Amino acid sequence: MLFDRLAARRMAAFEKEISAKYYAEVENMYKKMRGWRHDYRHHIQTMKAHAKNGEYQEIDRYLDMLDHDLTTVETVVKTGNPMTDAILNSKLSMADEKKIKIKAETKIPVELTISELDLAIILGNLLDNAIEAACELPEEERLIRLYMEMKGNFLYLSLTNTAKGTKKRDFRTAKGEGHGFGLARIDAAVKKCGGYLTRASEDGAFSTEIMLPQ
Repeated sequence: MLFDRLAARRMAAFEKEISAKYYAEVENMYKKMRGWRHDYRHHIQTMKAHAKNGEYQEIDRYLDMLDHDLTTVETVVKTGNPMTDAILNSKLSMADEKKIKIKAETKIPVELTISELDLAIILGNLLDNAIEAACELPEEERLIRLYMEMKGNFLYLSLTNTAKGTKKRDFRTAKGEGHGFGLARIDAAVKKCGGYLTRASEDGAFSTEIMLPQ
């Protein structure tokens, strides 16, 4: 009984931590966007001043800086579902800052029934693990490939990342079974939603496939 209470408290604390982390990341992304919009008029005035003085090379240099700055707040993916966009873009912007190449193809033109907390746990942990693994490699080898779409009444999610020292290995297909606390939380959320999960590792890459009923 005591063990059950301690486990429940641990799960509650973990969910609270995940929620706080997710909202902090999303708020940081939107704060960057608001900051860029606030400075927009200043950027225009600066370029007008350069143009008035015939300093066209300075305008080119300034535009290059703005282009680089804008990529740090640019939306990486647009799924068609605002909640999913917020979670994915907060994580993928972190991956971009760590020089990880991102290939994303996502389309979810429906309102998802999965709870925001469960989605944050699944996507957040998947991408955190992928980012951590990819960062162990040289920059030119870092890659995360994400694919999401509706397949019938299921939300299908596939995430693959390059990883160091992976060997061919097929993980057990399960409803809520995994390895390690972070992975176990993903599995628990998938099980709670009545979904299915498969993991596999081969040729320097780790992949996860998830099906969630909607």
